[in-house]
Amino acid sequence: MRFLTSANAARLVFAGLFALAPIGQARAADAAGVLTTYSDIALAKYEDALTTAQTLQARVQALIDKPSAAALTAARNAWKAARVPYQQSEVYRFGNKIVDDWEGQVNSWPLDEGMIDYVDAKTYGESNEDNPLYTANVIAHPKLKIAGEDFDATELNAVTLRKLHEADGVEANVATGYHAIEFLLWGQDINGTGKGAGNRPWTDYAKGASCTHGNCDRRGAYLTAVTGLLVEDLEEMVGNWQADGAARKAMTADGMDRGLAMIFIGMGSLSYGELAGQRMKLGLMLHDPEEEHDCFSDNTHNSHYYDAMGIRDAYLGSYKRIDGKTVVKGPALADLVKAKAPAVDTELRKLLSATMDKMTVLKKTADSGEMAYDQMIGEANPKGNAIVQAAIDALLAQTKGFEKAIETLGLGAVQFEGSESLDEPQKVFK
Repeated sequence: MRFLTSANAARLVFAGLFALAPIGQARAADAAGVLTTYSDIALAKYEDALTTAQTLQARVQALIDKPSAAALTAARNAWKAARVPYQQSEVYRFGNKIVDDWEGQVNSWPLDEGMIDYVDAKTYGESNEDNPLYTANVIAHPKLKIAGEDFDATELNAVTLRKLHEADGVEANVATGYHAIEFLLWGQDINGTGKGAGNRPWTDYAKGASCTHGNCDRRGAYLTAVTGLLVEDLEEMVGNWQADGAARKAMTADGMDRGLAMIFIGMGSLSYGELAGQRMKLGLMLHDPEEEHDCFSDNTHNSHYYDAMGIRDAYLGSYKRIDGKTVVKGPALADLVKAKAPAVDTELRKLLSATMDKMTVLKKTADSGEMAYDQMIGEANPKGNAIVQAAIDALLAQTKGFEKAIETLGLGAVQFEGSESLDEPQKVFK
């Protein structure tokens, strides 16, 4: 999420707020091991994200080559599978500038999907004063005006999509990444907080007279290009976490204490401002399905679950790879905290487990078909609201646990990203 209000400013501020006490030579070797484990797990997660994205790319190509209902379902399933390792990697965003600078082209949301393709005017609207490209529909219109200048989108290729991304300086003009692909596979979810996800027909990619909604060839070209860009971006991030990669080197560039603080910033900011706040509390307060993270596919319950898992695993220093067998693990923050204050470590482990318990309830409720996440946050759904709020409360509690662990290790002032929905809720309704 590229948050546009006060939390964005908070992120810029906390990067300069390290007033950290030295960790001491006696613990330097242990800290180095923790940072190595953290980096090794990052590499494994991005490798798994790349592998699943390559599978998605193959399924997309099969859909374009021979469109069918089965091919569309296979591509959708591949997209969902690709989200599993990627969401577990989101804990690496905050505190890691290289990742955060890159993330905007991979996972930006929410998006004004009318810039990309056709939309239902009754539910979407016909214009937005904040975005001249709100209904530009580049798939149907190869010639556009952007900021008063002619824009040639005749070729819907990687170069064109890179230029379209956040066009006219509007962050909602998301042209690349997981959610642009999601929209192209599912289409709009016009059900509000009612049952059902997006229901794009496979014939939107059909050839000749069977094509629905027009421009099937251009739609296929866009989907092909945007999926290729996702693979390209993930290849870049895999490189950044290799032994000589820039992101790995950055973990120790300013000393071991700074590196440990970066891990806590990632866990705390995702736990508090991003997940509990922007992705969950805001939508619950507004009862607005447009604030749902995977809003086209109704996959949000999985995204939240695997985000929480990524936070937990960053503290414990362990990650089970997508093969279901290989585990990457090693010295962890938990070991440092336990050595200094066993009770603090025990309490934090309990808090992390409690969060996973609440997220499991949320996930199972959606997976069972009882209600999807957008239904849970609906205004007239006290049971669903309570499930979401319980997960939010658990995230807030574990964030307090991180603060105790930071104090235990003597890491000084470490600030997490905030969210108006948590810090200044009165502003949400203005």
